[in-house]
Amino acid sequence: MSEAAIEVRELYKEFRIKDASIGSLKTLLMWWKKRSVFEVKVLRGISFSVSPGECVAVIGKNGAGKSTLLSLLAKIYRPTSGTVSIQGRLAPLLELGAGFHPDLSGIENIQFNAVVLGLTRKQVAERTQQIIEFSELGDHIYAPVRTYSSGMTARLGFSIAVHVDANVLLVDEVLSVGDYLFEQKCLAKVAEIRAAGGAILLVSHNLETIRMFADRCLWLERGVMRMEGPASEVIPAYLASDSESATASQIRAAP
Repeated sequence: MSEAAIEVRELYKEFRIKDASIGSLKTLLMWWKKRSVFEVKVLRGISFSVSPGECVAVIGKNGAGKSTLLSLLAKIYRPTSGTVSIQGRLAPLLELGAGFHPDLSGIENIQFNAVVLGLTRKQVAERTQQIIEFSELGDHIYAPVRTYSSGMTARLGFSIAVHVDANVLLVDEVLSVGDYLFEQKCLAKVAEIRAAGGAILLVSHNLETIRMFADRCLWLERGVMRMEGPASEVIPAYLASDSESATASQIRAAP
């Protein structure tokens, strides 16, 4: 078996939230007594791996820890404990366009962000036209990014991320970055990267996309691994649990 492209072992993440709101001079003077610190445990001992050429999907309700997990893999956060190992070049398709400079044009942001993601200046020059054509932004590529719609910004971010020779993709609800035809082109590009041996970790609420792409599925619930296995087994169990929770809520709410 090939060495894992993504290896996560006993991953924990806690956030310390300080409550120190100051609404008056008296509150300010008493601040040291009023201050309190809350610890929020988001991930609790998550372990899994993703092999080259494999797509693993992460599902769960809002607040389950899915986006925090991707942020830890992308090194946006540091884990409280545990280890994360990435083998190869990583392309995080999280908040597409988050690193763009609004006053620079689309083409200038291509040149800057592609270098940040690991390309040399020569490689950027060779691939700029491919990125522009994939984005389908036309003459807008010469306009400042602040004039772009959110969809245009996402198109440009996706186009850059999939042209940097990454062999590990982190995808968080960003495949729907345009109209239906452009979405299909994005899905085809992700499939192409996977067929070439790329590893993909996908977070999505679109269960049909997961059924189409994922070899395995991780179900997170309140920061722990509720279930892991083939998407054909995990998704029905997840939906059944969600249905049971909704029924229980209706019973409690009944007069």
